[in-house]
Amino acid sequence: MTQTIPPFEGFHPGAFKYLKGLEKNNNIQWFAKHRNEYEEHLVLPAKSFITSIAPFFNQLNPVIRTEPKFNQTIMRISNDMRFSKGDPYKNYFLVHFGRFKMDSEFYLYFDKTGIDFGLFLNNTEGEELFFKRNLNEYRDEIINIFSSYKINGKFSFHSINKKPELIINRFDANKSFEKFSLVKHVLLEMEIESESKQIYSAEILTKIIKTYSRLYPLYCFAVSPDPLKLLEAFEDNMGVVT
Repeated sequence: MTQTIPPFEGFHPGAFKYLKGLEKNNNIQWFAKHRNEYEEHLVLPAKSFITSIAPFFNQLNPVIRTEPKFNQTIMRISNDMRFSKGDPYKNYFLVHFGRFKMDSEFYLYFDKTGIDFGLFLNNTEGEELFFKRNLNEYRDEIINIFSSYKINGKFSFHSINKKPELIINRFDANKSFEKFSLVKHVLLEMEIESESKQIYSAEILTKIIKTYSRLYPLYCFAVSPDPLKLLEAFEDNMGVVT
């Protein structure tokens, strides 16, 4: 039976209560008992959010995946116990928008304290990974992006290995550009605590779209060997974000 996805009206307050409970009771029995809460408080609102934001991404760049499905835009909460030891479930929930696994991508992350959202940059070498090689060739252009799109001082800068590590609280490319070359996996993110009413209204969709729009020019340097052409198309189509 096909699930009906309702219009997005904000995330569910029960999401954070559920993640707190999962962290305390990370076992198969508890998860099975609270399966309906997982589906109703996390999965269904996420699918509503993805469906609502899909037209934005389709206009922005149609190669970005926007299907509201696991292993496409929703990461499964269960850990693969064949390859890892410890808890059977992640104590967070992740929605992400990229082209393929481990691509640079836009993300929305839930844990028991609230939400984080922003841009993940894969700064390693790969056939379809371009950020590492573009850093040197387009250094001045990337720094200018941070100024032109008012990204400086708006996002925290994290390195991510097994867990995110805060490097700079308010990243400024004019002062700290060289940090990019030292980090393989970068997160540029904003966060909102669970107490914020904004999370539970449709207003959060608008805020996240504006944030992704501001970060998209930087994303161009991560996914294209000709980022200036991609950036020009974005500015012609969407205009400069203010």
